[in-house]
Amino acid sequence: MEISTLATYHCLAFVWYFFVAYSITNVKTEERPSEVFLYGGQWKYLTVLNLVLQAVFYGVSFLADVLRLIKKLRCAKCVISSRDLLFSVLAFPVSTFVCISFWALYTYNRELVYPKSLDGVIPLWLNHAMHTAVLPFALVEIFALPHRYPTKKKGLILLGFVAFLYISWVLWIYSVTGEWVYPLFALFSPPGLAAFFAGSLAVIVSFYNFGEFLNRMIWG
Repeated sequence: MEISTLATYHCLAFVWYFFVAYSITNVKTEERPSEVFLYGGQWKYLTVLNLVLQAVFYGVSFLADVLRLIKKLRCAKCVISSRDLLFSVLAFPVSTFVCISFWALYTYNRELVYPKSLDGVIPLWLNHAMHTAVLPFALVEIFALPHRYPTKKKGLILLGFVAFLYISWVLWIYSVTGEWVYPLFALFSPPGLAAFFAGSLAVIVSFYNFGEFLNRMIWG
């Protein structure tokens, strides 16, 4: 794509994610089911954190495009490095994980991840904006321009560290409230939960590798 076209796309994507994140964080308090949005609010859900992540990524991408358009190449180089690291390590694998894991569990038993009581609170379009559209956006980004991936060791260490932070946040919320962020977690014994977290990490690592593979196959 030409830089001007990329700038337009990244600007629109940023506005979209900002709008979606704003919409979900402004669900009316009186309409919220009692079992959700308590301690930690929406910020305990990986889906909502991913919306913020995507908004930040597309904001950084738009900034990189603007700097290239106005020929501030030295500044652009630094921003592009941040953009590529953000996309490769977090934006692509997390959005892919959110989409695939959510709909797999939703199909199996929606009450484990998205109780039916949310249907009266969160519109259908917002559900798909959070859980479906994130994957097409990530794939379009892969095909739109090449991204420089870090070394495998660095990429996986950063991804693992972020995963550790989120798991720690989930466990902290449980220690404070006695309630799990997702009802699914209540089905596991402590060893089973540890195995589930390890399996989820393995899945998201596979999505990281898949993104790297696609980037290499398309762009060399």
